[in-house]
Amino acid sequence: MIEIRIHGRGGQGSVTAAELIATAAFYDGKYSQGFPNFGVERRGAPVTAFARIDNKFIRLRSQIYDPKYIIIQDATLIDGVDVFDGAKSGTVVLINSEKPATEFKAPKGVEIKTIAATKIAMEIIGKPIINTILLGAFAALSGEIKLKSVEQAITEKFTDKEIVQKNILAAREGFELIKN
Repeated sequence: MIEIRIHGRGGQGSVTAAELIATAAFYDGKYSQGFPNFGVERRGAPVTAFARIDNKFIRLRSQIYDPKYIIIQDATLIDGVDVFDGAKSGTVVLINSEKPATEFKAPKGVEIKTIAATKIAMEIIGKPIINTILLGAFAALSGEIKLKSVEQAITEKFTDKEIVQKNILAAREGFELIKN
């Protein structure tokens, strides 16, 4: 079973990202879950969301404590939230940051990749909405979901055609930047 934990701030689309990962995995013919963990959060407060992907039915319903992948939508969370909790050798962390991966300290054996998702979002979407860029990057980085399935999930989630087009372009950009 592949487990993914997403750290972000309220309003950044962490919960939507988890749902889109689960939907994309479903389109890939896999079993999946996408769910949030929050209480009385407000815009800007730390939020955690989770996704699971497996080739067989998933019975587990707990939070994710030992993620294979961690997606950090806001690098400022690293100083205030234990985003690396449960990370071990082999865990891959994707961080929205213009800084190189070498600028971040992680537990031994944890691989860090960075992508300037906010910058890309401003260029393509016109707003700092980064989740679809990170989804495209996650698809390229992990190989756990296909870009085509991410695009299908985006098309299903959003109704406005312009929003769908911009988010698909954003996902493709994230995919290409990590792939290369």
